[in-house]
Amino acid sequence: MTTQFRVLLTDRAWPDCEVEREILQSVGATIIEAPATDEATLIELAADADAIATCWAQVTRPVIQAAKKCKVVSRLGIGLDNIAVETASELGIPVTYVPDYCVEEVSDHALAFILASARNIGFFHHQTKQGSYNLQAARPMRRLKGMQVGLVGLGRISSMLFTKARALGFEVVAHTPSGNDHGTGCPMVSFPELLESSDFISIHAPLTDETRHLFGLPEFERMKSTAYLVNTSRGGLIDHAALWSALQDNQLAGAALDVFDPEPPDLSEPLFQDERVLITPHAGFVSVESLHDLRRRTAKQIADVLTGQIPEHVVNPHVYENRSN
Repeated sequence: MTTQFRVLLTDRAWPDCEVEREILQSVGATIIEAPATDEATLIELAADADAIATCWAQVTRPVIQAAKKCKVVSRLGIGLDNIAVETASELGIPVTYVPDYCVEEVSDHALAFILASARNIGFFHHQTKQGSYNLQAARPMRRLKGMQVGLVGLGRISSMLFTKARALGFEVVAHTPSGNDHGTGCPMVSFPELLESSDFISIHAPLTDETRHLFGLPEFERMKSTAYLVNTSRGGLIDHAALWSALQDNQLAGAALDVFDPEPPDLSEPLFQDERVLITPHAGFVSVESLHDLRRRTAKQIADVLTGQIPEHVVNPHVYENRSN
């Protein structure tokens, strides 16, 4: 098929773009991969793009403004903090995402972090690999049944984590600004109460100006000294300098982090070297099945827009309403 459209792929977290290419070629679109993700490079490439697909790269206001031909900006993921959605809306460009993919994977990852923290898996692994075979070296371990998991945010992922954690005998509570349990039956509590009563706190909130550094020194001071903090959401939700300070003062027992600010982080920093901190490289969303689902559905969203159809999961559907008025 003759090439009619150019799709700018800013970045990807997988080895190739064959899944995307197969779907987009069927509508006459070719993929242009950005050689770098700095703003200047993306502005230059966006100028000739009919669509932009992005994983983690920053699709800023200047990038979108430069994309005069752009018909859609598609996020290869759930969060939207790396896309200037407001700018896209101003220009009548729909923004798509895939909010219901990797729910199983991220909830599993958060639960794995909780279990590994509860059983001192990371600490014992590190100590034993260093030649220290000492059961007494770690913090005392408690039976899981009856311990409390506090969920900060109650969307698709944390709702699934609620079900999984309850099945293992955990008590589970949650906090959201609305106080809505979304039909889960999960007990809703205030943020201070969650901080003070939870043995494990798992963050599942979007990163916004209001939630940046949601966890800082005041929050760590409220937490139990035996509590663990788990983050599989966005790195910017935690003030990492404050977390390191709190760990040094033994204000909490440890942390488990899959996301960072920036990414990748400087792994030489003391926080990431500490035995009490579990680290994975933003791997929570990954499975063979989840990645194929994400890539296929995102490419389909772009193909739909390029062929005059309305795609699934449009963040700013009012752009279509404005066109019809």
